Amino acid sequence: METVFDWLTVGIFAGLAVLFLQRSAGPRPKDDRIAYYLPPAMGCAAANYLGNHDWRMIAVVLMTGTIAYVWIVLKPLRHSDLA
Repeated sequence: METVFDWLTVGIFAGLAVLFLQRSAGPRPKDDRIAYYLPPAMGCAAANYLGNHDWRMIAVVLMTGTIAYVWIVLKPLRHSDLA
C-alpha cells in the first residue's frame, strides 16, 4: 500500500465486496448475478497495475469506468433494497 492507486482501488474493491456480501446474506434482486461482479473487480486490479506503472490517466479513466459500472449495472442504492 504505497501509492494512491493502491488505496483507491482497494477502497473500491472493498465497497464491491460489501455490496456482494450484503446481497448474498439477504434477498437478492432478480437481475443480480455473480458474474456481474467480475468486471469491476478486474477493473480495480487493472487500474491499480496501470497506476503503479505510470499510466496514471488510463488508470483514472478505468477507475471512473469501474465506479460507473457498479452504479449503473449493480445499482447499489435500489429503493427496494432499502425497505
